[in-house]
Amino acid sequence: MLRALEIRDMLIIDRLDLSFQPGLNVLTGETGAGKSILLDSLGFVLGWRGRADLVRQGADRGEVTAVFDLPADHPARAVLEDAGIGVEDELILRRVNARDGRKTAWVNDTRCSGEVLRALSETLVELHGQHDDRGLLNPRGHRQILDDFAGAGDALATCRAAWKTLWAAQAARDNAAEALSALREEEEFLRHAVGELDALDPQPGEEEQLDSTRRLMQQAERIRDDIAQAHAALGGDGAEGAMGSAMRWLDGVVDKAEGQLDAPLAALDRAMTELGEAVAGVEACLDGLSFDPHELEIAEERLFAIRALARKHQAAPDELSGLADQLRQKLEALDAGDAGIAEREAEVRAAQAAYDAAADALTDLRRASAGQLDAAVSEELAPLKMERAVFVTSLEAAPDGPEGRDAVAFQVATNPGAPAGPLGKIASGGELSRFLLALKVCLSQNRNDGLTMIFDEIDRGVGGATADAVGRRLARLAEDGQVLVVTHSPQVAARGGHHWQVAKRVEDEMTLSTVTPLDRPARVDEIARMLAGDRITDEARAAAEALMAG
Repeated sequence: MLRALEIRDMLIIDRLDLSFQPGLNVLTGETGAGKSILLDSLGFVLGWRGRADLVRQGADRGEVTAVFDLPADHPARAVLEDAGIGVEDELILRRVNARDGRKTAWVNDTRCSGEVLRALSETLVELHGQHDDRGLLNPRGHRQILDDFAGAGDALATCRAAWKTLWAAQAARDNAAEALSALREEEEFLRHAVGELDALDPQPGEEEQLDSTRRLMQQAERIRDDIAQAHAALGGDGAEGAMGSAMRWLDGVVDKAEGQLDAPLAALDRAMTELGEAVAGVEACLDGLSFDPHELEIAEERLFAIRALARKHQAAPDELSGLADQLRQKLEALDAGDAGIAEREAEVRAAQAAYDAAADALTDLRRASAGQLDAAVSEELAPLKMERAVFVTSLEAAPDGPEGRDAVAFQVATNPGAPAGPLGKIASGGELSRFLLALKVCLSQNRNDGLTMIFDEIDRGVGGATADAVGRRLARLAEDGQVLVVTHSPQVAARGGHHWQVAKRVEDEMTLSTVTPLDRPARVDEIARMLAGDRITDEARAAAEALMAG
């Protein structure tokens, strides 16, 4: 519900603070007093695209603030969460228009874009006028109106979910088919490459090991003589033998040295152990340097084969084993491709059947509800002096989509015997307003969306009993919500629960607009003015009292 609207320096409004209430809120005033400016300002703060020159002459900027109450289940909460804006029970929208045209907006003190404002506005306000194009003149909105009347929310959710599943199944099948086709194009390469890799069977780290072995073999002849001489110098005929002899000589006299040889003997013992390990290592190296020249040839051939295969596949030698696994998986997918496609086709058929069932159920609900809507609208048209008009909701087949396969269009015949045709082409402005009102009354029984409904001179072109019927239906719409009406009809104004008068004044040769809340005596005078003109008579006041009492 719209609770407050604050306007600063917009067009001919310098400062205006309005507090709105639940129920039917009526705004009246002379033509040109500024009633449309209120709607322009509200549309501005809601992000609607409208006139650009909104800033009052002489002001640096214009500003509008709108305050809405948000019940716990209000759909605006989901929009706020998606935008990352804090959700509270009170929603404050503020938008500033600078003189140079720049616009800045805030939602609950958080900067936001016009796109977020417009998304919020869809959940907050619904504006209708004599030339309404948001539901009646736009056939794309007819299906939504019928679905709202039918209470098709659950059926729509089921259909959308089935469509999403079907789309995903079709995409998976198409992707699998495309991937299989690509694999078939490279099948010859895959089979040759996998055979080549399997035959060589390179292992991670093998290339480095082969390269080290090859280099060692190539250097073996040059370093073997030096290593052999070192082995001789360290072995039994060299250092090891000499150290052994020294230890035997010392062992023979250690008892007579009064302990002075204990430490040297212990050191020699440790040295003999280390020397033994060194000799063993040198012997192992000599053994390793003993090779068959054919072994070098074999190592080089394998090393060169691994490197050549790595260059061919533009991979590191250590990656060849993993590459073989990847290519082998592609071959396996190729060999199992037909079975995989058949499985995907089965999934598509199952998803299509589920979608068909959901779409058909939605069509059945729409067809049943279309007749009920036609009857309900016809019943509402009679008091609006259109008892001979015919309203028909037609359904035709449409391409499959997330919301079913139905095209919905409202058709009317306003004269007896005349063929029915599109609503926007057959109905006049006044007739269109009454069709709209009849529809809104029919839809109100299922409304629980928290929308503030605004009607801008929807009663234009009607008067007398018809205007009274319009007022009564607007009052009925407002019983469980909030309705704002801009009107020139005294019959409509008399039904208001809250009444504001819009007027112009001139200050310092500048025209300004004011909006004044009216108490009951002031309401009587305003409705009398609407009945009689500038000169308010006692008879006009009495007529106004009668309208308000009726």
